[in-house]
Amino acid sequence: MLESSTPTVSRGLLWTALLLGAAVAAYVVYSGISSRTTNAKLLKDQAQTQSVRTVTVIAPVPANATPTLDLPGRIEAFSKAPIYARISGYLKSWKADIGTPVKAGQLLAEIDTPDLDQQILQAKAELASTQANAALSENTAKRWQSLQATNFVSSQAVEEKLGDLKAKQAIVAASQANVSRVEALKNFSRIVAPFDGVITARNTDVGALINVGGSAGTELFVVSDIKRLRLYVNLPQAYVSQIQKGAIAKFTVPESPGKTYIAKVQTLSQAISAGSGSMLVQLSAENASGTLIPGGFANVSFELPGISSGLSVPPSALIFTKAGLRVATVSPDNKVVLKAVVIGRDYGNKVELSSGLEASDSVIESPPDGVSDGDAVKIAPATPAKKP
Repeated sequence: MLESSTPTVSRGLLWTALLLGAAVAAYVVYSGISSRTTNAKLLKDQAQTQSVRTVTVIAPVPANATPTLDLPGRIEAFSKAPIYARISGYLKSWKADIGTPVKAGQLLAEIDTPDLDQQILQAKAELASTQANAALSENTAKRWQSLQATNFVSSQAVEEKLGDLKAKQAIVAASQANVSRVEALKNFSRIVAPFDGVITARNTDVGALINVGGSAGTELFVVSDIKRLRLYVNLPQAYVSQIQKGAIAKFTVPESPGKTYIAKVQTLSQAISAGSGSMLVQLSAENASGTLIPGGFANVSFELPGISSGLSVPPSALIFTKAGLRVATVSPDNKVVLKAVVIGRDYGNKVELSSGLEASDSVIESPPDGVSDGDAVKIAPATPAKKP
Protein backbone atom coordinates (compact mmCIF):
# COMPACT_ATOMS: atom_id res chain seq x y z
CA MET A 1 0.00 0.00 0.00
CA LEU A 2 2.85 2.33 0.75
CA GLU A 3 4.37 1.87 -2.70
CA SER A 4 1.14 2.74 -4.52
CA SER A 5 0.58 6.16 -2.77
CA THR A 6 3.91 7.77 -3.67
CA PRO A 7 3.12 8.74 -7.29
CA THR A 8 -0.15 10.30 -6.22
CA VAL A 9 1.56 12.62 -3.77
CA SER A 10 4.13 13.67 -6.38
CA ARG A 11 1.44 14.57 -8.90
CA GLY A 12 -0.42 16.73 -6.34
CA LEU A 13 2.73 18.66 -5.53
CA LEU A 14 3.40 19.16 -9.17
CA TRP A 15 -0.07 20.55 -9.87
CA THR A 16 0.16 22.78 -6.84
CA ALA A 17 3.48 24.17 -8.05
CA LEU A 18 2.08 24.75 -11.53
CA LEU A 19 -0.96 26.59 -10.22
CA LEU A 20 1.20 28.68 -7.94
CA GLY A 21 3.51 29.57 -10.82
CA ALA A 22 0.57 30.48 -13.04
CA ALA A 23 -0.85 32.72 -10.32
CA VAL A 24 2.49 34.44 -9.87
CA ALA A 25 2.81 34.93 -13.64
CA ALA A 26 -0.71 36.31 -13.86
CA TYR A 27 0.00 38.67 -11.03
CA VAL A 28 3.19 39.89 -12.68
CA VAL A 29 1.37 40.42 -15.99
CA TYR A 30 -1.48 42.22 -14.27
CA SER A 31 0.90 44.39 -12.29
CA GLY A 32 2.81 45.36 -15.44
CA ILE A 33 -0.30 46.21 -17.42
CA SER A 34 -1.76 48.17 -14.52
CA SER A 35 1.48 50.10 -14.04
CA ARG A 36 1.71 50.95 -17.72
CA THR A 37 -1.92 52.08 -17.80
CA THR A 38 -1.36 54.28 -14.78
CA ASN A 39 1.81 55.80 -16.24
CA ALA A 40 0.10 56.43 -19.58
CA LYS A 41 -2.74 58.21 -17.84
CA LEU A 42 -0.31 60.28 -15.79
CA LEU A 43 1.63 61.22 -18.93
CA LYS A 44 -1.58 62.13 -20.71
CA ASP A 45 -2.75 64.29 -17.80
CA GLN A 46 0.66 65.93 -17.61
CA ALA A 47 0.70 66.62 -21.34
CA GLN A 48 -2.78 68.11 -21.17
CA THR A 49 -1.74 70.23 -18.20
CA GLN A 50 1.35 71.49 -20.03
CA SER A 51 -0.62 72.16 -23.22
CA VAL A 52 -2.87 74.64 -21.41
CA ARG A 53 -1.16 78.01 -21.88
CA THR A 54 -0.89 80.56 -19.13
CA VAL A 55 -1.96 84.05 -20.19
CA THR A 56 -2.21 87.47 -18.59
CA VAL A 57 -5.54 89.24 -18.94
CA ILE A 58 -6.37 92.93 -18.65
CA ALA A 59 -9.57 94.93 -18.66
CA PRO A 60 -10.13 97.40 -21.56
CA VAL A 61 -9.84 101.00 -20.45
CA PRO A 62 -12.45 103.63 -21.44
CA ALA A 63 -11.08 106.10 -23.97
CA ASN A 64 -10.37 109.69 -23.00
CA ALA A 65 -13.37 112.02 -22.92
CA THR A 66 -11.32 114.65 -24.78
CA PRO A 67 -8.95 112.71 -27.05
CA THR A 68 -5.93 114.45 -28.53
CA LEU A 69 -4.31 114.18 -31.93
CA ASP A 70 -0.52 114.54 -32.10
CA LEU A 71 1.03 115.45 -35.45
CA PRO A 72 4.47 116.62 -36.60
CA GLY A 73 4.67 120.25 -37.71
CA ARG A 74 7.10 122.59 -39.42
CA ILE A 75 7.91 126.06 -38.06
CA GLU A 76 8.36 128.95 -40.48
CA ALA A 77 8.85 132.68 -40.04
CA PHE A 78 5.66 134.72 -40.31
CA SER A 79 7.29 136.87 -43.02
CA LYS A 80 10.33 135.79 -44.99
CA ALA A 81 11.89 137.87 -47.77
CA PRO A 82 14.79 136.68 -49.92
CA ILE A 83 16.52 139.83 -51.21
CA TYR A 84 17.89 139.73 -54.77
CA ALA A 85 20.04 142.20 -56.71
CA ARG A 86 18.13 144.45 -59.11
CA ILE A 87 21.29 145.70 -60.86
CA SER A 88 24.68 144.27 -61.78
CA GLY A 89 27.97 145.32 -60.30
CA TYR A 90 30.42 144.48 -57.51
CA LEU A 91 29.56 144.33 -53.82
CA LYS A 92 31.12 147.40 -52.26
CA SER A 93 30.28 146.61 -48.62
CA TRP A 94 27.78 144.78 -46.41
CA LYS A 95 26.47 146.09 -43.09
CA ALA A 96 24.58 143.18 -41.46
CA ASP A 97 25.58 139.57 -40.88
CA ILE A 98 23.41 136.54 -40.04
CA GLY A 99 21.56 136.82 -36.74
CA THR A 100 21.56 140.62 -36.83
CA PRO A 101 18.24 142.31 -35.96
CA VAL A 102 17.37 144.97 -38.54
CA LYS A 103 14.73 147.66 -38.95
CA ALA A 104 12.68 148.44 -42.04
CA GLY A 105 14.77 150.58 -44.43
CA GLN A 106 18.07 149.78 -42.71
CA LEU A 107 21.04 149.56 -45.09
CA LEU A 108 22.25 145.99 -45.61
CA ALA A 109 24.78 146.36 -48.44
CA GLU A 110 26.00 148.66 -51.24
CA ILE A 111 26.78 147.68 -54.83
CA ASP A 112 29.40 149.49 -56.91
CA THR A 113 27.91 150.07 -60.41
CA PRO A 114 30.46 151.64 -62.81
CA ASP A 115 28.51 150.59 -65.93
CA LEU A 116 25.29 152.09 -64.61
CA ASP A 117 27.08 155.32 -63.67
CA GLN A 118 28.16 155.73 -67.30
CA GLN A 119 24.64 155.01 -68.48
CA ILE A 120 23.38 157.82 -66.24
CA LEU A 121 25.92 160.25 -67.73
CA GLN A 122 24.95 159.17 -71.24
CA ALA A 123 21.24 159.55 -70.51
CA LYS A 124 21.77 163.04 -69.07
CA ALA A 125 23.83 164.07 -72.13
CA GLU A 126 21.09 162.83 -74.45
CA LEU A 127 18.55 164.77 -72.39
CA ALA A 128 20.62 167.95 -72.70
CA SER A 129 20.87 167.46 -76.48
CA THR A 130 17.14 166.92 -76.89
CA GLN A 131 16.39 169.92 -74.68
CA ALA A 132 18.65 172.10 -76.84
CA ASN A 133 16.96 170.87 -80.02
CA ALA A 134 13.56 171.49 -78.48
CA ALA A 135 14.55 175.05 -77.46
CA LEU A 136 15.79 175.81 -80.98
CA SER A 137 12.60 174.36 -82.46
CA GLU A 138 10.52 176.48 -80.08
CA ASN A 139 12.32 179.73 -81.11
CA THR A 140 11.94 178.84 -84.76
CA ALA A 141 8.23 178.23 -84.35
CA LYS A 142 7.76 181.57 -82.58
CA ARG A 143 9.58 183.44 -85.41
CA TRP A 144 7.48 181.76 -88.04
CA GLN A 145 4.34 182.65 -86.12
CA SER A 146 5.40 186.33 -86.10
CA LEU A 147 6.12 186.21 -89.82
CA GLN A 148 2.70 184.72 -90.43
CA ALA A 149 1.16 187.90 -89.01
CA THR A 150 2.74 189.84 -91.90
CA ASN A 151 1.73 187.15 -94.43
CA PHE A 152 5.43 186.53 -95.15
CA VAL A 153 5.07 182.76 -94.65
CA SER A 154 2.19 180.41 -95.22
CA SER A 155 0.07 178.81 -92.52
CA GLN A 156 1.22 175.37 -93.68
CA ALA A 157 4.84 176.26 -92.96
CA VAL A 158 3.95 177.55 -89.51
CA GLU A 159 2.05 174.36 -88.70
CA GLU A 160 5.06 172.29 -89.79
CA LYS A 161 7.31 174.22 -87.40
CA LEU A 162 4.81 173.79 -84.56
CA GLY A 163 4.62 170.03 -85.33
CA ASP A 164 8.40 169.80 -85.24
CA LEU A 165 8.37 171.58 -81.85
CA LYS A 166 5.92 169.02 -80.41
CA ALA A 167 8.05 166.16 -81.74
CA LYS A 168 11.17 167.64 -80.14
CA GLN A 169 9.31 168.14 -76.87
CA ALA A 170 8.21 164.47 -76.96
CA ILE A 171 11.84 163.43 -77.45
CA VAL A 172 12.75 165.55 -74.42
CA ALA A 173 10.10 163.77 -72.35
CA ALA A 174 11.42 160.38 -73.45
CA SER A 175 14.98 161.38 -72.60
CA GLN A 176 13.84 162.66 -69.20
CA ALA A 177 12.05 159.34 -68.55
CA ASN A 178 15.22 157.46 -69.49
CA VAL A 179 17.25 159.54 -67.03
CA SER A 180 14.67 158.86 -64.30
CA ARG A 181 14.80 155.13 -65.10
CA VAL A 182 18.58 154.79 -64.77
CA GLU A 183 18.57 156.97 -61.66
CA ALA A 184 15.89 154.71 -60.15
CA LEU A 185 18.09 151.72 -60.95
CA LYS A 186 20.94 153.47 -59.22
CA ASN A 187 18.86 153.57 -56.05
CA PHE A 188 18.91 149.76 -56.05
CA SER A 189 22.64 149.89 -55.41
CA ARG A 190 21.62 150.39 -51.78
CA ILE A 191 20.09 147.17 -50.47
CA VAL A 192 17.80 147.82 -47.51
CA ALA A 193 15.63 145.68 -45.21
CA PRO A 194 11.97 145.50 -46.30
CA PHE A 195 10.64 145.09 -42.72
CA ASP A 196 11.73 144.61 -39.14
CA GLY A 197 13.31 141.22 -38.65
CA VAL A 198 16.50 139.20 -38.42
CA ILE A 199 19.07 138.38 -41.10
CA THR A 200 18.82 134.59 -41.42
CA ALA A 201 21.09 134.22 -44.49
CA ARG A 202 23.92 136.14 -46.18
CA ASN A 203 25.19 134.69 -49.46
CA THR A 204 27.66 137.31 -50.65
CA ASP A 205 30.83 139.14 -49.65
CA VAL A 206 32.86 142.22 -50.52
CA GLY A 207 34.12 142.21 -54.10
CA ALA A 208 31.73 139.54 -55.30
CA LEU A 209 30.31 139.97 -58.81
CA ILE A 210 26.61 140.71 -58.49
CA ASN A 211 24.20 139.82 -61.27
CA VAL A 212 20.52 140.57 -61.55
CA GLY A 213 18.87 137.75 -59.55
CA GLY A 214 15.47 136.20 -59.13
CA SER A 215 16.05 132.45 -59.00
CA ALA A 216 16.59 130.27 -55.95
CA GLY A 217 20.16 130.38 -54.69
CA THR A 218 20.96 133.85 -56.04
CA GLU A 219 19.55 135.84 -53.10
CA LEU A 220 22.03 138.11 -51.32
CA PHE A 221 20.23 138.18 -47.96
CA VAL A 222 17.19 136.59 -46.33
CA VAL A 223 15.26 138.69 -43.81
CA SER A 224 12.79 136.87 -41.54
CA ASP A 225 10.24 138.25 -39.12
CA ILE A 226 10.44 135.84 -36.15
CA LYS A 227 8.31 137.81 -33.69
CA ARG A 228 5.45 135.73 -35.01
CA LEU A 229 5.68 132.27 -36.52
CA ARG A 230 3.65 130.03 -38.78
CA LEU A 231 3.20 126.30 -38.14
CA TYR A 232 2.33 123.99 -40.99
CA VAL A 233 0.72 120.62 -40.20
CA ASN A 234 -0.57 117.91 -42.55
CA LEU A 235 -3.95 116.94 -41.10
CA PRO A 236 -5.22 113.43 -42.03
CA GLN A 237 -8.48 113.42 -43.97
CA ALA A 238 -10.31 111.55 -41.19
CA TYR A 239 -9.90 114.52 -38.83
CA VAL A 240 -10.54 117.40 -41.25
CA SER A 241 -14.12 117.92 -40.03
CA GLN A 242 -12.96 118.15 -36.38
CA ILE A 243 -10.44 120.98 -36.82
CA GLN A 244 -11.86 124.42 -37.56
CA LYS A 245 -10.40 127.88 -38.09
CA GLY A 246 -9.62 129.52 -34.75
CA ALA A 247 -9.02 126.23 -32.91
CA ILE A 248 -6.28 126.28 -30.26
CA ALA A 249 -3.41 123.77 -30.37
CA LYS A 250 -0.41 123.10 -28.15
CA PHE A 251 3.04 122.30 -29.44
CA THR A 252 6.50 121.46 -28.15
CA VAL A 253 9.97 121.71 -29.67
CA PRO A 254 13.02 119.49 -29.05
CA GLU A 255 15.25 122.35 -27.92
CA SER A 256 12.88 123.28 -25.04
CA PRO A 257 11.92 120.00 -23.34
CA GLY A 258 9.03 120.25 -20.91
CA LYS A 259 7.86 123.62 -22.24
CA THR A 260 4.53 123.95 -24.07
CA TYR A 261 3.59 126.71 -26.52
CA ILE A 262 0.18 127.81 -27.81
CA ALA A 263 -0.78 128.18 -31.48
CA LYS A 264 -4.01 129.11 -33.22
CA VAL A 265 -5.38 127.66 -36.45
CA GLN A 266 -5.21 130.50 -38.95
CA THR A 267 -6.42 128.84 -42.13
CA LEU A 268 -6.84 125.48 -43.89
CA SER A 269 -5.97 124.78 -47.51
CA GLN A 270 -9.47 123.28 -48.15
CA ALA A 271 -7.95 120.62 -50.41
CA ILE A 272 -6.73 117.06 -49.81
CA SER A 273 -3.29 116.20 -51.17
CA ALA A 274 -3.49 113.17 -53.42
CA GLY A 275 0.00 112.09 -52.41
CA SER A 276 -0.39 112.15 -48.62
CA GLY A 277 -4.17 112.04 -48.16
CA SER A 278 -4.00 115.03 -45.81
CA MET A 279 -4.92 118.72 -45.71
CA LEU A 280 -2.37 121.45 -45.03
CA VAL A 281 -3.22 123.49 -41.92
CA GLN A 282 -1.56 126.80 -41.07
CA LEU A 283 -1.30 127.95 -37.46
CA SER A 284 0.19 131.14 -36.00
CA ALA A 285 2.12 131.51 -32.76
CA GLU A 286 3.68 134.44 -30.91
CA ASN A 287 7.46 134.44 -30.48
CA ALA A 288 8.20 137.74 -28.80
CA SER A 289 11.08 136.22 -26.83
CA GLY A 290 12.65 134.74 -29.96
CA THR A 291 13.13 131.30 -28.40
CA LEU A 292 11.42 129.44 -31.25
CA ILE A 293 13.56 128.84 -34.33
CA PRO A 294 12.13 129.07 -37.88
CA GLY A 295 12.62 125.99 -40.00
CA GLY A 296 12.53 123.65 -37.00
CA PHE A 297 10.38 120.66 -36.07
CA ALA A 298 7.43 120.83 -33.66
CA ASN A 299 5.09 118.26 -32.16
CA VAL A 300 1.59 119.76 -32.45
CA SER A 301 -1.28 118.45 -30.30
CA PHE A 302 -4.95 119.10 -31.13
CA GLU A 303 -7.80 118.48 -28.70
CA LEU A 304 -10.56 116.74 -30.64
CA PRO A 305 -14.14 117.74 -29.80
CA GLY A 306 -16.80 115.31 -28.62
CA ILE A 307 -16.85 112.46 -26.10
CA SER A 308 -15.53 109.10 -27.23
CA SER A 309 -17.39 105.92 -26.24
CA GLY A 310 -14.66 103.52 -27.33
CA LEU A 311 -12.38 101.29 -25.28
CA SER A 312 -8.59 101.32 -25.32
CA VAL A 313 -6.22 98.34 -25.30
CA PRO A 314 -2.45 98.09 -25.75
CA PRO A 315 -1.23 97.39 -29.31
CA SER A 316 0.16 94.02 -28.14
CA ALA A 317 -3.42 92.75 -27.67
CA LEU A 318 -4.24 93.00 -31.39
CA ILE A 319 -4.12 89.93 -33.64
CA PHE A 320 -3.88 90.39 -37.41
CA THR A 321 -5.38 87.42 -39.27
CA LYS A 322 -6.65 86.67 -42.76
CA ALA A 323 -10.17 87.35 -41.54
CA GLY A 324 -9.19 90.78 -40.24
CA LEU A 325 -8.30 92.39 -36.94
CA ARG A 326 -9.08 90.37 -33.81
CA VAL A 327 -8.73 90.62 -30.02
CA ALA A 328 -8.41 87.47 -27.88
CA THR A 329 -10.64 87.37 -24.80
CA VAL A 330 -11.13 84.72 -22.08
CA SER A 331 -14.60 83.38 -21.32
CA PRO A 332 -15.77 82.47 -17.76
CA ASP A 333 -14.88 78.80 -18.42
CA ASN A 334 -11.28 79.78 -19.36
CA LYS A 335 -11.74 79.34 -23.11
CA VAL A 336 -10.38 81.69 -25.76
CA VAL A 337 -12.91 83.78 -27.69
CA LEU A 338 -11.65 85.82 -30.66
CA LYS A 339 -13.60 89.03 -31.32
CA ALA A 340 -13.50 91.18 -34.45
CA VAL A 341 -12.73 94.82 -33.63
CA VAL A 342 -12.45 98.14 -35.47
CA ILE A 343 -9.72 100.67 -34.67
CA GLY A 344 -10.95 104.17 -34.05
CA ARG A 345 -7.66 105.95 -33.24
CA ASP A 346 -4.09 104.83 -32.82
CA TYR A 347 -2.17 106.75 -30.15
CA GLY A 348 1.00 104.68 -30.39
CA ASN A 349 1.11 103.34 -26.82
CA LYS A 350 -2.57 102.44 -26.92
CA VAL A 351 -5.27 101.77 -29.52
CA GLU A 352 -8.84 103.02 -29.24
CA LEU A 353 -11.40 100.52 -30.55
CA SER A 354 -14.68 101.91 -31.85
CA SER A 355 -16.53 98.58 -31.84
CA GLY A 356 -16.24 94.84 -31.16
CA LEU A 357 -15.26 94.92 -27.48
CA GLU A 358 -17.16 95.30 -24.22
CA ALA A 359 -15.99 96.78 -20.95
CA SER A 360 -16.60 93.49 -19.12
CA ASP A 361 -14.34 91.45 -21.43
CA SER A 362 -11.09 89.94 -20.15
CA VAL A 363 -8.55 90.71 -22.86
CA ILE A 364 -5.36 88.68 -23.27
CA GLU A 365 -2.58 91.25 -23.07
CA SER A 366 -0.12 89.36 -25.34
CA PRO A 367 -1.85 86.46 -27.13
CA PRO A 368 0.46 83.46 -27.79
CA ASP A 369 1.18 82.40 -31.34
CA GLY A 370 -1.42 80.18 -32.96
CA VAL A 371 -4.17 80.91 -30.46
CA SER A 372 -7.65 80.12 -31.77
CA ASP A 373 -11.27 79.99 -30.66
CA GLY A 374 -12.00 77.41 -27.96
CA ASP A 375 -8.42 76.95 -26.77
CA ALA A 376 -8.20 76.27 -23.04
CA VAL A 377 -5.99 78.72 -21.15
CA LYS A 378 -4.97 79.36 -17.59
CA ILE A 379 -5.06 82.90 -16.23
CA ALA A 380 -1.87 84.00 -14.53
CA PRO A 381 -2.35 85.43 -11.05
CA ALA A 382 -2.15 89.21 -10.81
CA THR A 383 1.23 90.55 -9.75
CA PRO A 384 0.92 92.53 -6.52
CA ALA A 385 2.00 96.15 -6.70
CA LYS A 386 5.38 96.89 -5.20
CA LYS A 387 5.40 99.00 -2.09
CA PRO A 388 7.57 102.10 -2.23
